[in-house]
Amino acid sequence: MKRSEVIYGIHPVRVMLERHPERVKSVRISERRDDPRVRAIEEIANRQGRPVQRIDAHALKSAVGEVAHQGVLAEIVPLEPWTEDTLFSALESCVSPLILALDGVQDPHNLGACLRTADACGALAVLVPKDRAAQLSPTVRKVAVGAAETTPFVAVTNLVRTLRLLKDAGLWIVGADADGSRLAEEVDLKGGIVLVLGAEGAGLRHLTQQTCDWIVRLPSRGAVESLNVSVAAGMLLYEAVRQRR
Repeated sequence: MKRSEVIYGIHPVRVMLERHPERVKSVRISERRDDPRVRAIEEIANRQGRPVQRIDAHALKSAVGEVAHQGVLAEIVPLEPWTEDTLFSALESCVSPLILALDGVQDPHNLGACLRTADACGALAVLVPKDRAAQLSPTVRKVAVGAAETTPFVAVTNLVRTLRLLKDAGLWIVGADADGSRLAEEVDLKGGIVLVLGAEGAGLRHLTQQTCDWIVRLPSRGAVESLNVSVAAGMLLYEAVRQRR
């Protein structure tokens, strides 16, 4: 029997119904919500033949807890996480792959935001360590606004080992650090690239830095020492997109 996950929020549920209706097992809507956006979700679900149930506030809270669910949730069959083997198999048919690696990012909101930007920039996958890092969760899925269902997520036992294998496969490993020796725009990001960003506050681990071919920085003219990791990831991903245009 396929496992299921719960996603919540108007936009994530609508995205799933529109893009992957076959993976939506059921939709539950607050009996208090009857505005146009929620009615649209109900209509799409009915059109796709997905079961819809109206439930009270207590049942919604029991399902997802104290979160901003907007009165809408859905039980879905999640996109299966990739294994390391799946990732390397995908590389064989991908020209100039772009991969985002997060070295110990622990805030699920940051992970969700990174997934969303990675999806927008056409990244092949988002790579994270299995331990001491945020993993896919309902919160991550909500922040990602559907991207967690379209962008492959790869959790590996040893991130440094995987980065070395990616380097052996011909990809360049580009780490980001406020003290990087070169600006991101000065490094060629048009080929096969892994962009690596570190954890909130701590940044890249020493072993991860040693694995990188380049350590780059983003231009900064203000007093703030470093950017939020999801903001920095977005800027680096879009720099890669800019160069590839």
